[in-house]
Amino acid sequence: MSVAPGTILFMTNELVSTKYTFACDPDNCDVLIELTSSDGFGFPSGVMEITCPCGRKPVLLSVVNATIAPTTQTKEEKMEETTTPAVTVPDTYNPNLLITYKVIRGYSDAEYATDKVASIEWDLHNGRQSQKRVTTLLSNIDAAKEIICEAYEDSEDKDTLRAIAEALGIELIKEVLFTATLEVSGTYTYNILENDYDFDLDGEVTDALYADSNNGNIEINDTEVCNVREA
Repeated sequence: MSVAPGTILFMTNELVSTKYTFACDPDNCDVLIELTSSDGFGFPSGVMEITCPCGRKPVLLSVVNATIAPTTQTKEEKMEETTTPAVTVPDTYNPNLLITYKVIRGYSDAEYATDKVASIEWDLHNGRQSQKRVTTLLSNIDAAKEIICEAYEDSEDKDTLRAIAEALGIELIKEVLFTATLEVSGTYTYNILENDYDFDLDGEVTDALYADSNNGNIEINDTEVCNVREA
């Protein structure tokens, strides 16, 4: 959830004020807004309604009392100024401009739609928010997969774990690292009349042998040939 920058203050003395916390639509906007107000005399602010920058009416989450410390600034002192760089709006920007664009739907035939710039902007924003949520959910599913795979063998309720895995589309697959020793016997043939031939049985066997798997569930990561000797 993102937090709207800043707190709005309407007082100059240390008085009891009212702090409001609002939340906008989590599926579309997902903004948290905090607003503190006072009439300058310490009376409750009463009912407060605001409008989110997205145009929606946010939901009021809580209302609490808040005290704001008074300022000790004198007339001679100058308050430190902080400025936020203003966003420059291009002269060519027109939120009401109609744009025709291609709508891609997988491998089906593309469609063409026409909409205002402002509507397309909100579609892009909502798409980014949805992508963030999908990324978070996928991370949660991966964490659930690790937990289920670790607990499954010793669990007394395998049916429940299996049902959770099926609901989340999780394949209960666990990788096991193994080492194995393979004894190989064979025959090596060479011409003894070749005077320049340097017989190296260890090197010849090491270069020629390798291990592979014809089982789709087994992957050979490394092969080492050792203890080569004449029979």
